[in-house]
Amino acid sequence: MMKRLSPYIALMKLRVVELLLVTTLPALFLATKTIHHSAVPSVGLTIATLIGGTLAAGASNAFNMIIEVDSDRLMDRTAKRPLVTGEVSENAAFIFASGLTIASLVIFSIFTTLWATILTAAAIVFYVLLYTIGLKRRTSQNIVWGGIAGCMPVIIGWAAVTNSLSWTAWFFFILIFFWTPPHFWALAIKYKDDYSAAGIPMLPSVASIKSVQRQMWFHTIGMIAFSFAVLASAHLPWWSWVITGLLAAGFIVQLLNIDGPDGNKAAAKLFQWSITYLSTYSLLLIAGVLLI
Repeated sequence: MMKRLSPYIALMKLRVVELLLVTTLPALFLATKTIHHSAVPSVGLTIATLIGGTLAAGASNAFNMIIEVDSDRLMDRTAKRPLVTGEVSENAAFIFASGLTIASLVIFSIFTTLWATILTAAAIVFYVLLYTIGLKRRTSQNIVWGGIAGCMPVIIGWAAVTNSLSWTAWFFFILIFFWTPPHFWALAIKYKDDYSAAGIPMLPSVASIKSVQRQMWFHTIGMIAFSFAVLASAHLPWWSWVITGLLAAGFIVQLLNIDGPDGNKAAAKLFQWSITYLSTYSLLLIAGVLLI
């Protein structure tokens, strides 16, 4: 049974989805704090939001693989994906992705709010149509705008609790918007030849490392600024500011070495640190809300 299911699970790219869930959780806690005395969201709402979000992101990733199957064949990094190897047919993958989409929207509509359901549908449409089909092959800034889909879980989580949005939710959204390009470009530096072979103009494959680093600096500064903006908007304690400052310092140290003689190693470290940054920051938000 698992042997049959595993190629379909691979279509969902659950390792990528993990980070989306990591940012959804603090949004649930922060939003709950704004409308209740307790900062802990209900178990039922939390489970529904996380499951619905997993299915929505998995659907988006599956549609992405269907659309990009030809370019995936040209890249070493993606050559073992189930559509490339033939473990899953394109028709079966489309039915699977469509089923995930419907299930996700049904879960959100029954167990959360109308706003959360609409935002989830918008996230899927944005990632599949605007990013994968519209932007990815047309601009080196593809991940900048395509990354908006990865910011959506924050406002979806917030809307699932409140059926509305707030400045804190939007600040968190913008934080992830700025976080995404340095995170992804750090990985793309390693695979820039793959992207060139597939004809995808990912920034590190079409620009000098100096140019990539400059643009990373711009986004990193924005990320750090909005990390503090979220703390201020949510009125979180002083120690959360100190820890965020330390996380930011670690990010900057890794970024400084990107254009050095060991640039690829530095990029790999930055990629890992970006995951550490977002994961730790998300846990920090939850701790801050609980300990106010």
